[in-house]
Amino acid sequence: MKITALVENKSDGELKAKHGLSQYIETSSRKILFDVGPDNTLFQNAAARGIDLSQIDTVVISHGHIDHGGALKRFLQINSTARIYIQKQAFEPHYSKLLCFRWNIGLDAMLEQHPQVVVVCGDYQIDDKLQLFTVDQPDRFYSSANDVLYDANGKDRFLHEQNLMIREGEGVLVMGCGHAGIINILEKAKASGYAPGVCVGGYHLFDPITRQTVSTALLDALAKELKKYSEIEFYTCHCTGTKAFRYLSKKVPKLHYLSCGETIETEP
Repeated sequence: MKITALVENKSDGELKAKHGLSQYIETSSRKILFDVGPDNTLFQNAAARGIDLSQIDTVVISHGHIDHGGALKRFLQINSTARIYIQKQAFEPHYSKLLCFRWNIGLDAMLEQHPQVVVVCGDYQIDDKLQLFTVDQPDRFYSSANDVLYDANGKDRFLHEQNLMIREGEGVLVMGCGHAGIINILEKAKASGYAPGVCVGGYHLFDPITRQTVSTALLDALAKELKKYSEIEFYTCHCTGTKAFRYLSKKVPKLHYLSCGETIETEP
């Protein structure tokens, strides 16, 4: 399996960096996009790498924020066959709020009716190798970077967020922002009997609105828990933030950063 970051906040090569996320995943039988980023960056970077997005057969939108699903409308204009898996609540309004200011960060609700979109509610089995799951108890190891995020009912509890388990080779767990908490997500996967060798995704430890990183107390607690998963190679990105990553990587030897354009290959 190959995983390539096509949209990510940081680029160490020729690809364009952008605040957002899109991972291109090639398995033995699937061509997958996990998130599509906010804008045309996905299409520019895919073309630069010779990746034909019209051949994608599976798209997973991790949650209802524009930096992960903003390019979906254009993707559907160039790909007429892929199935798009997204939680129903992801199409509800989502906002970022600070003091008296409010920004709409939601998805295009009109796309819910698109014939290629598969609206799911909670855990969902795509096939024998691909499974989506949600976390309904996100309170442990809560990230203060979530404090500015709201839905139509108040503070967001991220029931619109889903994660992907890929049961091939050593197994891969893919997350978007990990708003529900990386440890809570890992524990839900473990409870289902899933033990991946690789985990890819953001941990949402940096707030791009306030420019603040979470407390060192939370980072220390996360590092302690992550080290318990000694069998997993962790690749983080996007909303973890540079400061938090540098701090955690000193304490968690198997934690790496996956920048835009970088590719990882898993064991068969």
